[in-house]
Amino acid sequence: MGYRYIGAKTKISEAILSTINSIVKKGARVADLMCGTGTISAALRENGYFVTASDIMTASYHHARVLLLLDFPPPFLKAKKFISGLFPDDSRQLFPLSEYEKMLVCLNNVTPIKGYFWKEFSLEGKPKNTLHPRNYFTPENAKKIDALRQKIKQLRYEGQITGIEHSLLIHDLIMAANDVANIAGTYGHYLSKTVTRAKSPIVIKPTIIRYFGNSQNNRVLKGYAEDLAASITCDLCYLDPPYMKRQYAANYHVLETLAREDEPEAIGVSGLRPWRDQYSNFCTKTKIHQSFRTIFSKMPCPHFLISYSEDGLLSLDELKKIFSEFGRVTVKTVKNKRFKSNDSKLSQYLTEYLFHIDTTR
Repeated sequence: MGYRYIGAKTKISEAILSTINSIVKKGARVADLMCGTGTISAALRENGYFVTASDIMTASYHHARVLLLLDFPPPFLKAKKFISGLFPDDSRQLFPLSEYEKMLVCLNNVTPIKGYFWKEFSLEGKPKNTLHPRNYFTPENAKKIDALRQKIKQLRYEGQITGIEHSLLIHDLIMAANDVANIAGTYGHYLSKTVTRAKSPIVIKPTIIRYFGNSQNNRVLKGYAEDLAASITCDLCYLDPPYMKRQYAANYHVLETLAREDEPEAIGVSGLRPWRDQYSNFCTKTKIHQSFRTIFSKMPCPHFLISYSEDGLLSLDELKKIFSEFGRVTVKTVKNKRFKSNDSKLSQYLTEYLFHIDTTR
């Protein structure tokens, strides 16, 4: 299914990279303060930039660490005890698996258990705060997710995997769970009928890790952009803020629970986790202005590039007025494919604005 993320810039990443390249050259330090799934951060790294990525979502934090901080699959040296149970010795094999591949084979063979996901997010479960079971995952997949969560958390607690190895396994688990989730696009609600895709057994697959030789020059932070701005120095800051009222923390609550490895109270029909600690002011029209101003005024940066949709809470003129307080503003338009649920009747494409603020002018 892929990762359908509200406002994702995968389709226009080339236009964004081209614009950034016209402002600062390769080798410059670029900040991606609301990195989401890390699409632009990864493209920046691949194109020779040094990247600082951040987001308020824990899932995004793990994605960005995998995309920016790895040049090779990690060695999983401390996990030999766990791995050797299934792979006693394959050194004489013609094409032996890497330790990363062995780790995933071991994880895919864990025994399913009836845990939090089975109880709260499958039709066999008995959720605490609603009368009817939720249908985010088949019971079989929910039990497997529970077992995978438990094992990954245990490995980290026991020191059998490092921090970056932990991020990689969490990233892989999120991607695997997303492939079999019974949803239309986001996790705001589940589908009433289980679709064919969701009936497939969950399998964790290895992430392709490409060598760029610059992992030591990148950073990944977790927190609000408004809070982190003062601590980040860069040549250009790319901002892709939420532009609608829909909060990411609510629409991707299941993935955030996977990332946090917790068992929060699942509230209401959709089973939302308490998410107000990740509330974005950019989703509230009365607060957007101040959030932009906070970032621009606190961050020592000569260039800002802001991506914003025509569907956004603020109009083109309103945005120009705010941005012009901090420098010379130029605007470029790009056509982007609209994020839609499966039954939406909205048009397929919308206009994306790319605002360049030159604070030196």
